Amino acid sequence: MPNIINDVKLDFKDVLLRPKRSTLRSRSDVNLFREITFRNSKQSYKGIPLIASNMDTIGTFEMAKAISKHGLFTTIHKYYTLEQWKEFAQNNAECLPYIAASSGTGEDDFERLKQILTEIPAVRFICIDVANGYSQHFVEYVRKVRAAFPAHTIIAGNVVTGEMVEELILSGADVIKVGIGPGSVCTTRIKTGVGYPQLSAVIECADAAHGLQGHIISDGGCTCPGDVAKAFGAGADFVMMGGMFAGHDQCGGETIQRNGKKYKLFYGMSSSTAMDKHAGGVAEYRASEGKTVEVPYRGDVESTVLDILGGLRSACTYTGAAKLKELPRRATFIRCTQQVNQVYDGVTKGD
Repeated sequence: MPNIINDVKLDFKDVLLRPKRSTLRSRSDVNLFREITFRNSKQSYKGIPLIASNMDTIGTFEMAKAISKHGLFTTIHKYYTLEQWKEFAQNNAECLPYIAASSGTGEDDFERLKQILTEIPAVRFICIDVANGYSQHFVEYVRKVRAAFPAHTIIAGNVVTGEMVEELILSGADVIKVGIGPGSVCTTRIKTGVGYPQLSAVIECADAAHGLQGHIISDGGCTCPGDVAKAFGAGADFVMMGGMFAGHDQCGGETIQRNGKKYKLFYGMSSSTAMDKHAGGVAEYRASEGKTVEVPYRGDVESTVLDILGGLRSACTYTGAAKLKELPRRATFIRCTQQVNQVYDGVTKGD
């Protein structure tokens, strides 16, 4: 029989963080860096735990070069050749602690991953990325990668429930990507009816992961720095973003000029655009589960990074968290019906 869970599940738009008394005198007093030791690899990471998604327009070598200077992480998309990897590694050794090599779950994916990690041993992170992390094949692939690379840190996903987080951690993954359908160019929820509101998914999956000394990434659903703060407040160890990093010089994808304005093409990795580019089209047994949009050109990613980091520091000062790690302990969420006053939305100077 079908089952209905009556507990309310919430998204970032449904809540605000409640302010609390603080001893912090300035936003500059907040420490956003975290030092994390991973359960299975025993490796450590020190940086600001924000991640550029491994979409082919976002997880680029250019993005890694730009944001690693701030201690941010990039999951490099899986469509670079080995020669491109070797050239990047040779010229950008300082970036290598802040990147992961991405892989699907096919045999070709595994061989390609093995080549990259053999040729470039300084790459210590692996991102095993599939849309549906609930298949037994995916679990077995995680085990295979763990057996082959016992000292590498494995990121795996995506899932949205605690029991699957636990299974993946016990199968060898260190960091679980949480999120099905919340992304700005993802249409999985529309095409399949499957998903989970992101705030509740993060809260529940973080609880499951932390009980096993594992970690999670909140992947998708952030539209502004406030959403990033809510994800960390909900217990995410890392927050992965695609749309918030879209439209910049460091992004892949086509640049379009129309009516004197510039745009960058941005699309989901299950969109027909991505499948036409990488797989020769959408297979007849499936539907496209992503959309393609033209994002207004936003210049260098530096200003966006600083805006996100500034918002995070402010969230920490409002809640009294001197370190990003303290934010979940200081976070109290308030359910709301409206977050912002929208009376002047769409009105610009001179209108």
